[in-house]
Amino acid sequence: MDTPAFQDFYPDKSAHCYGCGRLNEQGLRIRTRWEGEESVTRFRPRPEHTALPGFVYGGLIASLLDCHSTGTAAAAMYRQEDRVMGTEPGFRFVTASLQVDYLRPTPMGCELEIRGRVLEISGRRITVETTVLAEGVATARGRVVAAQITSS
Repeated sequence: MDTPAFQDFYPDKSAHCYGCGRLNEQGLRIRTRWEGEESVTRFRPRPEHTALPGFVYGGLIASLLDCHSTGTAAAAMYRQEDRVMGTEPGFRFVTASLQVDYLRPTPMGCELEIRGRVLEISGRRITVETTVLAEGVATARGRVVAAQITSS
């Protein structure tokens, strides 16, 4: 996909996150985009993300939910202000709260689809609900309250 991801617009000084930082060579480097009203990330777990043979480590799932949701929050704030992503002043969010419900074990060997939906924007806090799907089956669901930090 040629469309820039939300993470492509993070300023260099805040693009080092393990989950979503494009400048972290050892990180997950997730890439999130809008598909209508939902934000979507696709990610294929690597062998080192194994919990038990054949299944993804739960900490990875939490990281995907976390970073997908904070990226979604930044993009949602731009949308709310009817601004193009990357314009100044920039928006960057951190996690104020993360709740994860593991619905079933997430299998290895397939691409995961992470889908988020903004539930509420309240000042500098945005609540995002995100679901992890493996081959179309929901394996985890998370709710993140993302808090805006100073950017730029």
